[in-house]
Amino acid sequence: MLNRIVLIGRLTAAPELRFTQSGKGVASFTLAVDRNFTDAEGNRTADFIPIVVWGKAGESAARYLAKGKLAAVDGRLQIRSYEDNTGTRRWVTEVIAEQVRFLSPADKQQVENVEPECWPKAETMAADDLPF
Repeated sequence: MLNRIVLIGRLTAAPELRFTQSGKGVASFTLAVDRNFTDAEGNRTADFIPIVVWGKAGESAARYLAKGKLAAVDGRLQIRSYEDNTGTRRWVTEVIAEQVRFLSPADKQQVENVEPECWPKAETMAADDLPF
């Protein structure tokens, strides 16, 4: 069996980051994905798809994504139900992201403040260590 969704779209608002009682991060946002066709007036339409991202990926999404940013989401469709305060059964359809790729260029401030762990610090590299 297969349950896989791949989407590319723009965020409608900044991601909302929450933490579970155990401290695990979970980010949620809505992705606007253009349809491949236009309506009767020639306007493009879009689907607005709720996305949920767990763990470190969710924390990164909340930190680096913003309204209007282009992102690719690879995940699975989840349909769940719950009972609201009035006792009415409600259904929720959402994409649980397994991978989020940031497709918009990073803001200059974000790039200056990021020091990826995989990069050696400049002061620890000798001239002989440079690959060029």
